[in-house]
Amino acid sequence: MSTHTPKKYEFQAEISQLLDIVTHSLYTEKEIFIRELVSNASDALEKLRHTQLTEKEIFDDQATLEINVTTDDKAKTITIQDFGVGMTRAELVENLGTIAHSGSKAFLKALGEGAAKNTNLIGQFGVGFYSAFMVAKSVKVHSRSWQKDEPGHVWTSDGSGSYEIEESDDERRGTKIVLTLKDDASDYATDWKVKEVLERYSAFVSFPINLNGKHVNTIQALWLRNKNEIKDEEYTAFYKFQAHAFDEPRSRLHFSADAPLAINALLFVPKENTEKLGFARLEPSVSLYCRKVMIEAKPKHLLPEWLRFLKGVVDSEDLPLNISRESMQDKALIDKLSKVITKRFLKSLEEEAEKRLDAYNEFYGEFGIFLKEGAAMDYTHKDQIVKLLRFESSLTEKGKTTSLADYVSRMGSEQKEIYYLVGPSRAAIESGPYLEGFKARNLEVLFCYEAVDEYVMNNVREFDGKKLTGADHSDVKLSDLPKPEGGLTEDQTKELAKWLKDTLGERVAEVKASDRLVDSPVLALNADKFMSPHMRRMMKAMNKDGGESPLRVNLEINPRHAVLTHLHALHTGNPDKAKLVAEQLLDNALISAGLLDDATAMVARLNKLLESV
Repeated sequence: MSTHTPKKYEFQAEISQLLDIVTHSLYTEKEIFIRELVSNASDALEKLRHTQLTEKEIFDDQATLEINVTTDDKAKTITIQDFGVGMTRAELVENLGTIAHSGSKAFLKALGEGAAKNTNLIGQFGVGFYSAFMVAKSVKVHSRSWQKDEPGHVWTSDGSGSYEIEESDDERRGTKIVLTLKDDASDYATDWKVKEVLERYSAFVSFPINLNGKHVNTIQALWLRNKNEIKDEEYTAFYKFQAHAFDEPRSRLHFSADAPLAINALLFVPKENTEKLGFARLEPSVSLYCRKVMIEAKPKHLLPEWLRFLKGVVDSEDLPLNISRESMQDKALIDKLSKVITKRFLKSLEEEAEKRLDAYNEFYGEFGIFLKEGAAMDYTHKDQIVKLLRFESSLTEKGKTTSLADYVSRMGSEQKEIYYLVGPSRAAIESGPYLEGFKARNLEVLFCYEAVDEYVMNNVREFDGKKLTGADHSDVKLSDLPKPEGGLTEDQTKELAKWLKDTLGERVAEVKASDRLVDSPVLALNADKFMSPHMRRMMKAMNKDGGESPLRVNLEINPRHAVLTHLHALHTGNPDKAKLVAEQLLDNALISAGLLDDATAMVARLNKLLESV
């Protein structure tokens, strides 16, 4: 038993102030103290490793470079021990009791300058040790320096304003911190609770962490290793651990960069898009680390929202950390980090689309909806994302897709726009009237099957200088085709169009001969050029303004179609029946456009027409 007399010291006023801040308001989660103390232990071991390279004599040189965590739920204690560089008496006073190189002064100066309420108050202040007082009513620090002639000491404090240092015999090299826990923090003396915290925050610390004799950090920080030395099964094991996943990853991206920031990243694309399966909206799942210590498990602003399907780790030494390591300071720096990672991921998709087309198409089939979201909303990366979009078209086989770049490469010199049609399926689009005029002129039309597609097209607006235009928009102008024999004359067409406008009244804004119809008698175009039929349906489904406004369409007629030539004859010979036919033609056109909301009147009219058959 030691016979040395303890010496009492008063904390500097600034340290007392610091302790009060740390204990009561700095950290939002008390469990952070474990991460901070383990991180400090890791730093001490790292320093010893470097010291061993330059110093011949190291005290207790056989001690293993590891971190031992011990809990005692009966005594309500948790002990964290390392065999690192340790501290002398002077270093204990300097590091734990006074304002020194720890950065505490810089922190308090920042507080004094009015930054206390600012979440951007960040920097490497090195005050993590004091987080122990959030949970402990008493803290003992046993420490002995690596220097052979220096004795060991025990530093003791309850955090209330003073501390004692007593010389201590039989101390091992390094530092052992014993926390006697407050009653409301006693669960940190249980094995399961501490294991959970260690696995969350300290899983990738370089040195072994043993909890009550059991090694807990068994997964390596793969992102810092050379990818040529890592086996597929190691990547898979890491993915399952980090993402809490049961499947194998679809693909991975492992890269490092030195400029503009030091980054090591390991990203995974899962096998399936769970949002597509009807599960809840995904949360960001790329964790942020600094030197292998986790800063945030699910940072919301590290990557763009549309990349929320990615899993993995990003580690950057360049991050200035909040004193509590719980938030990040410099938004400009995080934006820079985000851009580097996003551009690198998009580049990997470009390479896959070029070199492994089948694999890219499989990825796109599962995760293409996220790329569309990015194309519509991420203006920073829009140009890069748009190149990755894929659609079926009138010139592709069913199930095969094309890129916008390939579409443009097939355009004739006279074509100035990229055309698309939105519909529930290929069959629905191909059987409708809107495609006829484009097929007759050999103009390719992209097929869009997802509800979000029209929104995407309206936001992307153009590609390679070519405007993206809905083929069912009323202002589309097509070149003239040779007029086939037969059908109504120009005067008869004008006469019938005027009669149809008068007969259909407010339901139509305009009736005219169509330059796009070939096989169908009529088609309806929304008179509102800012709201396509598909957009109107979406607005109605969401009960938004515009979805319930009175519907008025432009009706285009095909003067060469037999139904129209018969109607022309009928409108003078049997005006009542002609009116029924005209109304039915309009409703048929509305059905094709997906704009007929109520078929009740149409059914009654059809029955009347059938009576006259």
